[in-house]
Amino acid sequence: MSILAATPYLILNGRADAALAHYQRALGATLVSLQRFGDNNPNCPEALRQNVMHAELKVGAATVMMSDGPGAAPVPTAGAVSVALHLDDTDQARQSFAVLSENGMVVQPLMDAPWGALFGALVDQYGVPWMFNCDKRPA
Repeated sequence: MSILAATPYLILNGRADAALAHYQRALGATLVSLQRFGDNNPNCPEALRQNVMHAELKVGAATVMMSDGPGAAPVPTAGAVSVALHLDDTDQARQSFAVLSENGMVVQPLMDAPWGALFGALVDQYGVPWMFNCDKRPA
């Protein structure tokens, strides 16, 4: 057996639509697919019909998936996992970092890291931890 990918799957408890729009703006992400709980289940409770059952975003060459979750699960809290972004454009890194940090919490402002990259970390307004590592262009 070969593992083909390890893909972050974000459970956003009713905030997936807002997060999708935010990540498209912040990261230039492209919406690949979106299914709502009511799309294929005629027995879905009315209150959950428009909730996101599954969404897939393309973020550069990477994939991020998300859902509102089943509706009964507790709101997840930030844990020991972050979505780590590796970028090669410092201007884009700064812009995306700024937008993702809106209404969130900057853990480590973007800085010149000792390993020769621009590095920063934040928790966005949806409680999702992100790490940025951006190769610096040679001077």
